[in-house]
Amino acid sequence: MAVASTQTAPKSAPAFGLNTLVENAKTRFARNRMYRQTVNELSGLSNRELADLGLHRSMIRRVAMQAAEDHTAR
Repeated sequence: MAVASTQTAPKSAPAFGLNTLVENAKTRFARNRMYRQTVNELSGLSNRELADLGLHRSMIRRVAMQAAEDHTAR
């Protein structure tokens, strides 16, 4: 009894993997940059200015993470 098995990979599998890796790195870098920028800007505000925005100082990192994710999702 003979069994024949043929497996074919997509022709651009290595290039696709590398492109995906590079795009993921760019996305992570942009998200991190946006996060840091947002944290720095919000940290520079006074407690009164943060309260005017409806924020507390303890919320800065969470708001910055959400802003970075929303920005890179576009």
